[in-house]
Amino acid sequence: MIVAIHQPQYLPWLGYFGKMLQADLFCYLDTVQYKKNEWQNRNRIKTARGWQWLTVPVTYRYPQKIGEVGIDNTGDWARKHLQALLTNYRRAPFFERYFQAIEAVLSRRWESVSALNLSLIECIRGILGIADKPAVRASAISASDEPTERLIDICRSLKADTYLAGAGANDYMDVERFARSGVRLLIQAFEHPVYPQRFDGFVPQLSIMDLIFNCGPESAAVIQAANRGME
Repeated sequence: MIVAIHQPQYLPWLGYFGKMLQADLFCYLDTVQYKKNEWQNRNRIKTARGWQWLTVPVTYRYPQKIGEVGIDNTGDWARKHLQALLTNYRRAPFFERYFQAIEAVLSRRWESVSALNLSLIECIRGILGIADKPAVRASAISASDEPTERLIDICRSLKADTYLAGAGANDYMDVERFARSGVRLLIQAFEHPVYPQRFDGFVPQLSIMDLIFNCGPESAAVIQAANRGME
């Protein structure tokens, strides 16, 4: 069984769901330290002037883990995100079909960035037609705090014989030690697709919402075609 493990991100990019499509089971890594200025509380969308960030304000205090980080609700960030999606995608072919589902999630009051991300990801899984793909949270599994041992422990707990890692595996794990664990290591090979977008010039590595609003029911097929196997 192939397991993929990844932090819960905010409106993730295409490769996140590419990994989910390739794995038999996906584990949300909500037990690691939160990293500022990464993807746990922000992502990018396309505008007529290029790309822009959608950032969820957080009440992070070092060394909180992702599952412990709160949301700063003193400002109206969710309304601003919805307005940005409306302004930049309302003329996209499938905006009307999918906007309400995202709006329903963002219109709720959220106290935890992890809970928000997981709810959005589950919503997106439904849109992509992969809601039945098994998924678990690392917080429900007993595992080491050491990065490589944590991954090994999760794989063993889930009875996985193969771990599907991202392209940057060498940056966050001891690959040689992992290989000695008896769990097979595969690296995701994802070639970012070019698909129809609003406005001039193609911009890669945006939030999955860019693909969904532009390609609709074909979105999962676009992602699957970008999966170039596992190395």
